[in-house]
Amino acid sequence: MTSGQFDPPLSGLRRQLQRARQAEKDPAAHFVRETFTLPREEARIKAREWFERYPKAAYWTQVESWRLVDDGSVEFTMRRLPTAD
Repeated sequence: MTSGQFDPPLSGLRRQLQRARQAEKDPAAHFVRETFTLPREEARIKAREWFERYPKAAYWTQVESWRLVDDGSVEFTMRRLPTAD
């Protein structure tokens, strides 16, 4: 008998390590996201606060997505890097 007969398959571990390494290389995986649902004017104010607090040039701040809700509010997700390097 060889020791290889009882070794567990490593394909699952390889896939997991590959995914982890890819996530480290992908800056999108490291963004901080926060979702808000606010009346339209308050939504504008909140977005401006984010851009003032986390300047776009340093934090890659952006409105990632937005939609109008049935009651007239705006649901939106702000995205930024956790730190400015």
